[in-house]
Amino acid sequence: MGALTPPFLMIKNKKISQLVCLTIYLISFYISFLLTPESISNVWLKITIWHLYATVFIYIGSVILKNSSLYDPFWSVAPVPIAIYLATQYQNSATLKALVLVPIIFWALRLTRNWIISWRGFEHEDFRYIDLKNTNKFKAEFNNFFGIHLFPTLIVNLGLFPLLFILTNSISVNIYLYLASIFTFLAVVLETVADEQMREFRSNPLNSGKTMKYKLWKFSRHPNYLGEILFWYGIFFMGLSSGLMPYWTLICPTAMLALFVLASCPMMDERSLKNRSDYKEYMEKTSMLLLLPPKN
Repeated sequence: MGALTPPFLMIKNKKISQLVCLTIYLISFYISFLLTPESISNVWLKITIWHLYATVFIYIGSVILKNSSLYDPFWSVAPVPIAIYLATQYQNSATLKALVLVPIIFWALRLTRNWIISWRGFEHEDFRYIDLKNTNKFKAEFNNFFGIHLFPTLIVNLGLFPLLFILTNSISVNIYLYLASIFTFLAVVLETVADEQMREFRSNPLNSGKTMKYKLWKFSRHPNYLGEILFWYGIFFMGLSSGLMPYWTLICPTAMLALFVLASCPMMDERSLKNRSDYKEYMEKTSMLLLLPPKN
């Protein structure tokens, strides 16, 4: 062969791809932990440095494998050690820690499971990443690092910031925390139900090329994204229940909302318009996010 075969083409087996991904993540997380200075007294700064180090190592792995989809599980995997680490920084009650951690771990397990089921391995790369890198070499690598890897990490880091107030201060469990925890948990349930409905629809060969417009998807074009957005607002509400969080931190979940409204939803809509002849009519009648009755 005249040209070298790209490394990702050598890993076509799904289980081997997942094993490689797991290995890279464990190594990246561990090295990032070693590189994060213990002398830093600010807990959130220490977390942010670890988060950024890990992102850089995952980015390096994606460059070597020529596949940015290596980053996909980072969204759901990285928040778990961050939340658990925060929970160890103060001797709050087990009830408080459970109310905060259980919805987050449930969300992480659900999203990671969804990735495991849907990801076909390193022979596949998310179309959004391909589109972002479909330009000259310099701009492609710029988009790869800043757009695909760093920017989402910063948004997630910002979204997790309210946990600092509820987990690292002397807080009594109150009704507001219970309500926020239930809200966060139900947001994940909404996301789960929406994804399972879509998976069931796509599993039927008769639905190939058709638009899913039944059940939750009858009332929203992106009910799974709605659940994801509400999850991050749930984290904000949990932080707010501490009574210590400044109101400017509303920017934390709102940044996540902006990401979905301005980027994720439009990109999915654009792709669906190209691939499904009935999507334009569906798009005109159906709310983008909120669960609303379809227009006549």
